[in-house]
Amino acid sequence: MDSLTLYIIIFVVVVAFLWVIKVYNSLIAMIQAIINNFKQIDIQLDRRAKIFTNLIEVVKKAMSHEMELLTKVTELRNTSLAASKSGDTATKMAAENQISSLIPQLSVQFEAYPQVTAGTNALQLQEEIVSTENKLAYAKQAYNDSIEKYEAKKQSFLEAFVVSMFSKLNKSFEQWGLTAEKRQENEDMTVKF
Repeated sequence: MDSLTLYIIIFVVVVAFLWVIKVYNSLIAMIQAIINNFKQIDIQLDRRAKIFTNLIEVVKKAMSHEMELLTKVTELRNTSLAASKSGDTATKMAAENQISSLIPQLSVQFEAYPQVTAGTNALQLQEEIVSTENKLAYAKQAYNDSIEKYEAKKQSFLEAFVVSMFSKLNKSFEQWGLTAEKRQENEDMTVKF
């Protein structure tokens, strides 16, 4: 074997090694982005819980028989917190999604009590809830998008070889609010002309 062939082999090995490092680092960065996006959801969920706590105090006297709705929200939040502490992501997601579904009912309840909605605190808190729900929806979408990008990257032809070499790169994440059936339905969707 002549020296030129040896140099070419060394060059190819170095390029392949650098490529593996690049793929490894990009997949690790994507995993960290998914984890960060999940933490952003938690931040919005905590914010929402604090707003509901303040809201309960503001409307307690005026809406005594509607306290059932606010009590349900509190119970769901407690379920979510317990699930979060135990690492039960599915239960946490279900509880938080139920809270989101109760938000429109809360607005309707407020409209029935002009003395509550006339109060500055109640109006501010209601606006905060709407704002937080919008931020929460955005955070959930960012989380799901980051999972989609990661899954596409790790399943790409050459990247799949690197993933098979490092089990640390083969993570599985549950998308927020999407069941396995819904994900499959989205993947099977075709555009018809």
